[in-house]
Amino acid sequence: MKVGDVADERVKRMRARRMISRCPVCSEELVVTRLRCGHCETTIEGSFEVNRFARLSKEQLEFVEIFLKSRGNIKEVERELGISYPTVRGRLDTVLEALGYRVDPAAVEEVAQGKAGRRKEILDALNRGELSSEEAIKQLRNL
Repeated sequence: MKVGDVADERVKRMRARRMISRCPVCSEELVVTRLRCGHCETTIEGSFEVNRFARLSKEQLEFVEIFLKSRGNIKEVERELGISYPTVRGRLDTVLEALGYRVDPAAVEEVAQGKAGRRKEILDALNRGELSSEEAIKQLRNL
């Protein structure tokens, strides 16, 4: 076996999976109990707190990345994701809740009302023939 082959095998073994933060049986938060260095294979055992961002789904992490890249400019997030303002607000609220922050119920209701109003606008435009069914479906899915 060549040196490169050994390195390739080591990389395959070390390939990390996305860490879960909730128990798949009872849904309680998990505690990390072992850390290992992939380079020197040093292992440390104990109880380690899971990073708050590990609680986020892949989709939520992608949203946070776009939100940060846009420096919090909701209009830019709307444009990049092709979604409406209420949808951006709703996704932001979902991320905040997943990170353990309290979201104002009135703000959540405001977003829901905005989505309902936008949904009606899309359906009305479809009814008037201003949108194709494909375009209406696309816009409804992006709400």
